[in-house]
Amino acid sequence: MATVKPDDRLTSSQGFMCVGFAGVFSKTVTSPLEVVKIKSQVGTFHCKKGFLHSFLVVYQKEGIRGFWKGNLVSCLRLFPYSAVHLSTYKQIVHLHMDELGYVSQWRAIFAGGLAGISAALATYPLEVAETRLIAQNCREPTYRGVVHTLSKIYQTEGLRALYRGFSLTILGAFPFSIGCYAVYINLDKLWRKPQFRFTALQNFINGCIAAGVAQTLSYPFETVKRKMQAQNPRLPHYGGADIHFTGMLDCFRQVIRNKGILTLWSGITANMVKIVPYFGLLFSCFEMCKQVCLYRNGYIVSPLSYKLAPGVDQSMGPTEVEEVKQYLKNRKFQSQQGSRW
Repeated sequence: MATVKPDDRLTSSQGFMCVGFAGVFSKTVTSPLEVVKIKSQVGTFHCKKGFLHSFLVVYQKEGIRGFWKGNLVSCLRLFPYSAVHLSTYKQIVHLHMDELGYVSQWRAIFAGGLAGISAALATYPLEVAETRLIAQNCREPTYRGVVHTLSKIYQTEGLRALYRGFSLTILGAFPFSIGCYAVYINLDKLWRKPQFRFTALQNFINGCIAAGVAQTLSYPFETVKRKMQAQNPRLPHYGGADIHFTGMLDCFRQVIRNKGILTLWSGITANMVKIVPYFGLLFSCFEMCKQVCLYRNGYIVSPLSYKLAPGVDQSMGPTEVEEVKQYLKNRKFQSQQGSRW
């Protein structure tokens, strides 16, 4: 997957806020594609005639507001998801480091998969709420907001409904990790040079390719998961799901038997179209936020450029840089006091 690269010149809180702001911005801009994708996966009437027609139907039935349904809960979910994912990933990677601090590519991807499962478990009820909000018609809402959605699901369907389909997250992590690994072990052949010489643009392209391959392989599991999250016999049209089923295996059978096996990839066009703008905005927004933080920390001369501040050791952490600056300031003050005497 394409992810932003950590920078030791940022504090933990600065890195977290940069990732959070970049994620919120990129999610908000690409929300219309996410809405069409999830509606296609659930199987609502909006998405029966293809990718472009789905946008027209959503606009006609729900207006422009319909393209940002569920975006708030998606953005709220991003912060706890990122926190759990980052902390879990660091702990798992630390366990697999050798004496020199090296971790193989396969183990790093495996650690990312386990961290993703842990983060998904912690935030899964918010994902269920997002699916319910997107699947409904916002002009005739059953749910009103994040808190109302979670409380109503819990009161009418019980706690298990908030984790319905979570097993598919675990199953989908395996083909996802395999897809990432298959891409990354062939990058040398693609660019005909070692990975440590890749440019920023090449790394961005690599991340998009890895995301496309991995998400395509794991997509059927996500489609069934979305249907399980949405279905509820108490809701109009069973929550929007186009088939009725009793469990995960029955859902796979019903989809393949009644809709065809390719239906497991419903919405894949919207998902593929979303990858480049999503990660492009994620990277660029993160870099802009990072520049502001690096300027505040004293590493660069301006938040509008990457020109390094003269005399500042870029290998030092932000706390060390601040201590050095304070030491030099005190030393200058003492010398001025001495000259007066």
